Amino acid sequence: MFRSRSKDDAAPPPVDEEPRGRDPQAPKGRPTPKRSEAEALRRAVVKPPTSRKEASKRAREARRAALTKQREALLSGDERHLPSRDRGPVRRYARDFVDAKFHVAEFFLPIAVVILIMSMLPSIQARNIALLLWLVVIVMIVFDSILMTRRLKKRLRAKYPDESLRGASAYALMRTMQMRRMRLPKPQIKRGEEPR
Repeated sequence: MFRSRSKDDAAPPPVDEEPRGRDPQAPKGRPTPKRSEAEALRRAVVKPPTSRKEASKRAREARRAALTKQREALLSGDERHLPSRDRGPVRRYARDFVDAKFHVAEFFLPIAVVILIMSMLPSIQARNIALLLWLVVIVMIVFDSILMTRRLKKRLRAKYPDESLRGASAYALMRTMQMRRMRLPKPQIKRGEEPR
């Protein structure tokens, strides 16, 4: 406890000159930044905004970057950057369930244009047909939507018994009303495939 140290005890352990796993002769691929440049970069990142104008500019840039990531995610289907309404396994399954089949509601816009043209024709018979077509299309959309939501709820309860299914049916219904090529997030499965 009180004995003096010898020179051998005080000597530090030998240091390995070569870093492990790397050839000392190999270049690192980039020049070492000057100390002043590295410090300036570190200060710029950490430094709080000096004025309200600068703070709002930074917030605007951050919001723009987040929106860009979100838009790319909507096109690619990347779950990490999707908006909160599209995230989660339940919403993904609902999207796949809708995208796997044809639905009457997705053809509503083209049919509506045809009906509008027919109702503008001078013929009374064409107008009557347009009116009847409106009725048929609305009944078919309602019938298809009821069947689709019942099947979707049944599948979701079986597949995700512990997850909250709140809003999944309305989400799927809104997706059926969009034409397939206009849907965001983009469809990840082909028609006829089984949802994952």
